[in-house]
Amino acid sequence: MKGMILALSGLLLMAAAAAVQAQLLYYTNADGSIYTYSTNADGSATINAYSGPPWAVAIPTNINKLLVTSIGPMAFALYTNLTSVTIPNSVTNLGLNAFNGCTSLTSVMIPGGIGSIGSGAFTDCSALTNVTIANGVTSIGAVFDTGPFEGCTSLSSVTLPNSLTNIGNYAFSVCASLSNITIPQGVTSLGIMAFRGCTGMTSITIPSCVNSIGGGAFFNSTNLTSVCFTGNAPTIGSTVFYDDNNVTTYYLPGTIGWSLAFWGYPSSGPPAVLWNPLIQATGASFGVQSNQFGFTITNGTTNNLPIVVEACTNLASPVWTPLQTLTLTNSFHFSDPHWTNYPARYYGLGFP
Repeated sequence: MKGMILALSGLLLMAAAAAVQAQLLYYTNADGSIYTYSTNADGSATINAYSGPPWAVAIPTNINKLLVTSIGPMAFALYTNLTSVTIPNSVTNLGLNAFNGCTSLTSVMIPGGIGSIGSGAFTDCSALTNVTIANGVTSIGAVFDTGPFEGCTSLSSVTLPNSLTNIGNYAFSVCASLSNITIPQGVTSLGIMAFRGCTGMTSITIPSCVNSIGGGAFFNSTNLTSVCFTGNAPTIGSTVFYDDNNVTTYYLPGTIGWSLAFWGYPSSGPPAVLWNPLIQATGASFGVQSNQFGFTITNGTTNNLPIVVEACTNLASPVWTPLQTLTLTNSFHFSDPHWTNYPARYYGLGFP
């Protein structure tokens, strides 16, 4: 019986320790702001709530000598006065709805230690215009049905890292001001409704690494007119381009899996069209004429191709500069009046 009492005492002590572990503590920063936090099993800290002002927030790296590694669920949610936030590199976890509804927040830089940006992280931050995501983040998207940037209607600039492999469910849903986004090489999937309602988007390039696209990924992105796929046809969910009545998808020569009916056209999706403009490097129109270097571009087998004429000065490490954007209906003669300003200039055709 005595041994049993000792065992029970040990269990009670463990339970008491667990209760202390979960206890909410308070920390007053040098700027007068107050953080509510808890300690983690590894001796780090989770921020559970914030009380300001100030509303331009620099989250501390350490609280009472504890490393801040986590921002808990709803920690800054619905603080409509919050205008900016600096998240320290020590943070590796961003809780559900952490900054949901911070309607005065205008920009944010997310450190690479946060491997995944999940449900509701910055949902309905309607003044947010600029997001930079550091290298190290691998996934953006919802676990549930609320995307991390869903409803950020002013968001116009997003910088995605090369480490990214997944743009998941509802990631940028209803980001109506997002007109352009570069999907990094390495992203293999676009989730359900990932770009739903991005009405500011008119064109997008899907890199060859993307092999699956979820249902409704571009649903109701009604101003989308052209999508260029640089690789083979991906697997697709239903109604990827539902309600996008003016969109055409383009694929490149040498890629496989494409056909006019790939998206279910004409009943449930856009046509898939070969994108094959050609620079004619021979003939009377090629070369210097009236002190301008020029050439003719033809459309191969397809009319009305969107193209951009680009140039660079070094093919070993090319930085392509757009020179002219046009829709190629039959043929077009391009001429460059500035070609003499460079020791060498190389030309190419790209997708706008």
